[in-house]
Parts: sequence; structure tokens; C-alpha cells
Amino acid sequence: MRLLFAEDELDLNRILTKKFTEEGYSVDSCLDGEEALDYLTSADYDVAVLDVMMPKLSGFEVLASIRRRGITTAVLLLTARDSVKDRVHGLDAGADDYLVKPFSMDELLARIRALTRRSFDTGTSVVRVGDLTVDLASHAVHRAGAPITLSAKEYALLEYLILNRNVVLSRDKIENHIWNFDYEGGTNVVDVYVSYLRKKVDDGHPAKLIHTVRGFGYVLREPDGPAHPKENQNTRQ
Repeated sequence: MRLLFAEDELDLNRILTKKFTEEGYSVDSCLDGEEALDYLTSADYDVAVLDVMMPKLSGFEVLASIRRRGITTAVLLLTARDSVKDRVHGLDAGADDYLVKPFSMDELLARIRALTRRSFDTGTSVVRVGDLTVDLASHAVHRAGAPITLSAKEYALLEYLILNRNVVLSRDKIENHIWNFDYEGGTNVVDVYVSYLRKKVDDGHPAKLIHTVRGFGYVLREPDGPAHPKENQNTRQ
């Protein structure tokens, strides 16, 4: 999933950005509210984690600005202020969750996963398509009961495909979702990683789950799904 993290404490920013990356997130990070707003208005994110007390624009101000613009990205606010009034302010301004510092990293990751499930209308952390299962919490992947070992980027791609199962995703959508602004790879990176994923997910199985839709992109669909699904312009990214 693609994540924006805005936190002005440099050491905390570095530590959490590294942790998010290790967990498989595509992360853009910044140190002030103006930069956070620039990111949120330039790309689509699954979740934005915003510190409340940031320079230039506070987390509250960034949140209010994106909601006025109709940006529905799930927002989790981080703050050292734990008064009920502050929490109510944040939630009423359009925040989806609120976490008080200091916090447990495990709890923060669990809250981000919960926001992701809500965004994709997935009530459980385990998502299934045919005999393929993906556990969004543990990142465990199985096909017909057998475990599949994936790299972080392979898993991110599979997670995006399965959360948008039966929906065609263009190469641009996939690239913009899986790789952050710092990416400087080749133009065929999506095709390369889809090829890697097919070898691990589909090879050796009679029912293929990952399909190419010529002129559109890629889709992961149920074995008995439509042969030519159409691109959904409302796909979550």
C-alpha cells in the first residue's frame, strides 16, 4: 500500500519511514505540513499519517484542506496532546483515526491495516481469490495451501491486485501506487514484476489468476470470473 508519513521530528521520521518500508509500504515522507499537502494533492495514497504539531501547516490544517478539495485518503493523526477536546477536533475535521504519542509500533501498524481494510471494504485481514489467500496482517501468501515466498515489491503488487480483484489496473495506476516519488527505475518495471509474480503464483496451477487485458493492463480475477473485465475508473489507489 502507498503511505504518506508527515512528522517533523527528524529521528522519529527516519525510524518510522524505515519501519514502514520494511513492512512493505511504498512510503513518501516529509517534515512539514506544506510539503504534506503538496504530496496529498499530487498522488493517491491509501493512508496518510500526519503529526498534528508540524511547522508551516498543522496536521489539522492539512486535513481540513484535503477534505475541502474532496480528497478522501484515510488519515491517521499523531499527537502528544491526549485531551478529549483535541481528539474530538481531529475526528470532526475528517480524521479516520487518532493515536497519542508515545505509541506502540505494533498498534500503529494495526491501525493502518484497519484503515486499509475499511478503504477497500475488506472486513477481514485474509483475502481470498480462488485457492489463493493473502493475509494482509502477516503478509503470508498461500496457493492451494502451499506457502509462496515473495519479495517486498512482489507482495505489494499482489496485495494491490487482490484488493482490486476482478478490476483491470493500468500499468500507470500500478506504477504510481507501488513505487514512490523517489523511484528512478525502467519504464517496463510493472511488466517485469507481473512476470515475477506470475511465476510464483500461477506456474504449476491449471487455473491462472493473473491476466493481461490488452490495451488496458492487468487483472487478478476469480477462476470463473469474466473473460474480459472492463477497467473501473473508480478503482481505489
